[in-house]
Amino acid sequence: MSKIPDEAFRDTIATIDEEGNRKFVFPKKPSGKFYRYRKWVSYFLLLILIANPFVKINGNQFMMFNVLERRFNIFGFPFWPQDFYLFVLFMIVGVVFVILFTVIFGRIFCGWICPQTIFLEMVFRRIEYWIEGDRGAQIRLSKQEWNSEKIGKKILKWSIFLIISFFIANVFLAYLIGSDELLKMVYDGPENHLSTLISLSIFTGVFYFIFTWFREQVCIIACPYGRLQGVLLDNKSINVAYDFVRGEKESGRAKFNKQEDRESTGKGDCIDCKQCVHVCPTGIDIRNGTQLECINCTACIDECDTIMEGVGLPKGLIRYASEDEIEKNSKFKFTARMKGYSAVLLILIGVLVGLLFLRTEVEATFLRLPGQLFQHKGDNISNIYTFKIINKTNNSFDDIHFKLVGIRGTLKVVGQQDLKVPKQGMKSGTLFIEINQNLLESDKTKLKIDVYDGNKKIETSKTSFLSPQTFD
Repeated sequence: MSKIPDEAFRDTIATIDEEGNRKFVFPKKPSGKFYRYRKWVSYFLLLILIANPFVKINGNQFMMFNVLERRFNIFGFPFWPQDFYLFVLFMIVGVVFVILFTVIFGRIFCGWICPQTIFLEMVFRRIEYWIEGDRGAQIRLSKQEWNSEKIGKKILKWSIFLIISFFIANVFLAYLIGSDELLKMVYDGPENHLSTLISLSIFTGVFYFIFTWFREQVCIIACPYGRLQGVLLDNKSINVAYDFVRGEKESGRAKFNKQEDRESTGKGDCIDCKQCVHVCPTGIDIRNGTQLECINCTACIDECDTIMEGVGLPKGLIRYASEDEIEKNSKFKFTARMKGYSAVLLILIGVLVGLLFLRTEVEATFLRLPGQLFQHKGDNISNIYTFKIINKTNNSFDDIHFKLVGIRGTLKVVGQQDLKVPKQGMKSGTLFIEINQNLLESDKTKLKIDVYDGNKKIETSKTSFLSPQTFD
């Protein structure tokens, strides 16, 4: 028996009709065990998502992605442009983790953790159910003429959606520019930050468009992760799956008739009620097998279990299972591919942790001025350098000075008597280093320079010192 007798459904998506026009999905309001779990997980993640930009650890924003200034905070660790390789490694670790998670558990991330799904299903759709009613009421309202009832409900819904979109845009902006900067702009007033107001309006418009109209199309069309799962999944991956062996049996699915014995007729346990289709937020029929549009939200599991319980058949006709488990009744195995991804992930995490321990909170660089050779000053040789000090801490340095290590010489900072570096800031300048030529043993001497804040050494840096090739 073929699992899926007709695969024509794969030629189109459920949200586009035969003429290529958008077909809006009106999913039935989910209920059941998994939906309750998803609500609690979603509310917890929403709290974290909203609080992240406003929580600080050692004065650092918990999460910040300031692309313009190339400054990032991840779990309270600040990353400057000089630390960008660490940020990239963080992102690679995240991608490998998601790949491993997908290979094992399918697209469960989309249904339970993805912010798009959480906002759409647990915020916007719930408001929609509250204002417009369940699936049947929404369909009737959509077909209804534009009378006072329809206009009132639509304006109320769209107004609330706009307010929430504006709130999400502000949270999003706090991730980009920092919560302190955002609050400062709020206190200053929008007239003093017109460019930010324009950006905020654009973000609000984008979120409003996504959650009011585009909706599940993000998961189906725009999100690359949905496309990626087709490459990552195999017969051993655990997905929200329909048990076609039990559901179809010898005679296939059929409507329920309490007067007949389905075992003797060979009819499957699926009673073809289509409730799994009606409750699906992307409008697919899970009985057709694994599909691009499925986000593993478990709504069909809850709905099918309710129906099975109502007709006296065992639950689990739709459940978390791999294709091999359904077709061959084989237990889950940690495959070689899963072990390979796990090994790569552990190696990357080990490298990342090691680099984080080696990372310094103060970074000082001394570079010879390009195009400049050494100068003779009596018995001394002089080189000119540019220096840059990056302070990644939340404490300012008010008395910066430098000392040569292992060789006698003088350092003279050009034009700056009191050298200060603000917290989370940077200072650059120019200095001369003079060393007696009799102390130099080669034409390119390696130097070490200690950087002090008052009496406290905060960093040691290396550079090179050029001098004549021969010495008298």
